[in-house]
Amino acid sequence: MRLNRFDTSKIKVTGGRGGGVRRAGGIGCGTIVIALIAALVLGVDPMQTIGMIEGTQPQQTSPQAQQGGQSEDQICTSSAYATEACNALTSLNETWAPIFARANIQFEDPTLRLYPSGPVSTRGCGNASSAAGPFYCPADMTIYIDTAFYDTMARQMGAPGDFARYYVMAHEYGHHIQNLTGIATQVRSIQQRNPSQSNQLQVRMELQADCYAGVWAGQNRNLIEPGDMQEGLRAASAIGDDTLQRRAGQRINPENFTHGTSDQRMQALRRGLETADGSACDVYFDFS
Repeated sequence: MRLNRFDTSKIKVTGGRGGGVRRAGGIGCGTIVIALIAALVLGVDPMQTIGMIEGTQPQQTSPQAQQGGQSEDQICTSSAYATEACNALTSLNETWAPIFARANIQFEDPTLRLYPSGPVSTRGCGNASSAAGPFYCPADMTIYIDTAFYDTMARQMGAPGDFARYYVMAHEYGHHIQNLTGIATQVRSIQQRNPSQSNQLQVRMELQADCYAGVWAGQNRNLIEPGDMQEGLRAASAIGDDTLQRRAGQRINPENFTHGTSDQRMQALRRGLETADGSACDVYFDFS
């Protein structure tokens, strides 16, 4: 996918592991893939990847502390993966801001946090372990990306390619959209009232985020190159719950699904791409 070079005057990017953080607001909606792999393959409890303590407000830190002393430009040029992530954030902001404006919904850019492989402290969702992978924290409206995860995708999951990486970013951005529109808040409220529906609702959250990722791609169809969509669909398939369970040698158990099957994830991504319309993703929730 041919994305224009990032514009650091239009995006918020930080780097480093962070510190001095209080925990608040529960787990971010977009914890993805690595937590599941850890749970299925390594026997790690995915709920341990991010600390959760309800009711505490996020502690603010200075921009210099957030960035580890680096400027946005330095962070965005620190590696090829970092540059890709910053390019994607620029494109995602430029795509979604006008959509929100037309819908008369207030829009706010998320922050992108790029951090080295290992634990990271958030400003609102606690401490993420090295098993967390990319995730979105609604409390501080930040997308957290461990760029080493992209090597895991390519080498261990059979999902290489730049569009596969853009899909991961766009998926986490989809959770930001859910946060801004209030969908995430409504879902968490229902989950608290009806814990038995928690997993089913979480699956729908993830599928809608996949759909939103497809909408972004569809809105930028002129930038898509041959093979891009196949890369995205391959990545979506690789991180389906049934595929992860099968890869771990486990019996496929839909009751434990949190992100949807491979077919569901590919269908959601394709829905967004083919329609290029965010309202097409409303099929996953109807709060009217």
